[in-house]
Amino acid sequence: MFTGIVEELGEVTAVEDLGDASRFSLRGPVVTEGAGHGDSIAVNGVCLTVVEWGDGEFTADVMAETLKRSSLADLTVGSRVNLERPMALGGRLGGHLVQGHVDGTGTIAGREHSEHWDIVRVTLPPDLARYVVEKGSITVDGVSLTVVDAGPDYFTISLIPTTLALTTLGIKQPGDRVNLEVDVVAKYVERLLGDRTESAK
Repeated sequence: MFTGIVEELGEVTAVEDLGDASRFSLRGPVVTEGAGHGDSIAVNGVCLTVVEWGDGEFTADVMAETLKRSSLADLTVGSRVNLERPMALGGRLGGHLVQGHVDGTGTIAGREHSEHWDIVRVTLPPDLARYVVEKGSITVDGVSLTVVDAGPDYFTISLIPTTLALTTLGIKQPGDRVNLEVDVVAKYVERLLGDRTESAK
C-alpha cells in the first residue's frame, strides 16, 4: 500500500524487451536504500517488484498486462519517473490509500499556468469517471491529488510548486499519457451496494 506522496524523481536507465514483457532498470538512490529482492516500489503509480538492486538502481519486470493498462510502455531510456516505497505499518498517511494498481490511463488535455500553481485538465475513460468527484482523491502517475472539477470525461487538478518541482507532473505536456488510479473506497462501495441491490430482487 502506498500513499501517493512521491519520494523521489527517478530515471529510466535501461529497457529490455522480453517479448511478452519488459525489464526496466531505474535509478533511484532514495527508494533503493535498504531495498531487497521482492520489495515493492511504485513507478509512476504502478506497483513493481524489485528483481535486482545495487548502486542506487533497481530492475523490475513488467508483464504485458501492465504495459497494456498503464503508460509504462511509453517509457524510454532517460524518462523521468515518480518513485515511492510502500508505507510502513503505523506510518503517516500523507496522501490517501493507493494500491499501485492502475485502473487506466488518461491524457493531459491542457495546462493553465499561474504565478503559484498550474491547473491541469486530464481526460479519462468514461467507465472511470463515475469514481471521480469534486474534492475527492485521485492518483495521477503515482501522485495523490485532490480533484478540483469533475466532468463526464475529464477532471482538473491544481499543482502547487512542490508538486511541479518534485514530480513528473511538472514536465508533462498536453498529449502525454498518465496513469490513473481512482479511490479504491469508491469501488468497494459500488460493489457492496450493487450486491445489496441484487440480493433485494
